Amino acid sequence: SYENLEQKVKDRTAQVLKQKEIIEEKHKAIKDSINYAERIQRSFLASTKHLDEYLKNYFILYKPKDVVSGDFYWSANLSNGNFILAAADSTGHGVPGAIMSLLNITSLEKAIENHSSPSEILNETRRIIIERLNNDGSHDGGNDGMDCSLCVYDFKNSMLHVAAGNNPVWIVRNSTLIEIKPDKMSVGKDSRSHIPFKLQAIQLMKGDMIYTLTDGFSDQFGGDKGKKFMIKSLRECLTQIALLPVNEQQQFLENTFINWKGDLEQVDDVTLIGVKF
Repeated sequence: SYENLEQKVKDRTAQVLKQKEIIEEKHKAIKDSINYAERIQRSFLASTKHLDEYLKNYFILYKPKDVVSGDFYWSANLSNGNFILAAADSTGHGVPGAIMSLLNITSLEKAIENHSSPSEILNETRRIIIERLNNDGSHDGGNDGMDCSLCVYDFKNSMLHVAAGNNPVWIVRNSTLIEIKPDKMSVGKDSRSHIPFKLQAIQLMKGDMIYTLTDGFSDQFGGDKGKKFMIKSLRECLTQIALLPVNEQQQFLENTFINWKGDLEQVDDVTLIGVKF
């Protein structure tokens, strides 16, 4: 009968509304917990206070794909008085990437207790990461880790000491880009994890712009044809803007990224650090 049908529709509507309410509550709980996780993760990143103490002129473009991030930037003082700054891309993004980033940061913190050369720090960090992930329950022990560039600034002698796995370090000097090439291996377990990281050193000059970055910016799809931004375009872009004040560089890169991405989804976490010497 018509009454029966009407009752059924009412019941069904009430049921749908109830389900919607449950889903919204769950969604809110997940969102709240991820926002809380982001606060915890942020406390592990290099603090503005610490960076300001050592770097007069710098910017950090940091854009997680999700609220929490596999990318991170980290700084510390070394036992020999030098200052270390890392830009890194942990395996994964979102929640797994963020957990991995905390493991990577604590491994770096452990490594600097006994080492002050960036290559030795990366070797030791890799050893710690592999050891910790050996018990992850997977068949051959976790192959996770990070791509990372470690820059150690010796301000007294105007020297930059670098060790890097997969991520380059770029220095723009007088409109020319000098590339410090990374070792083609990650900081973690891979086929080359028995090979030590190379130590590279460069004499810095006043006005040098030092850039460290992850692959998120260059891998972003966008533009008219929905193609990747590409590393070559990013190098050209940085070479052109290196003479601008650092806050203007950051703004320019921010706008470039947003305009390039357009309506497309962000594909990865983005980190790009610029330091003016």
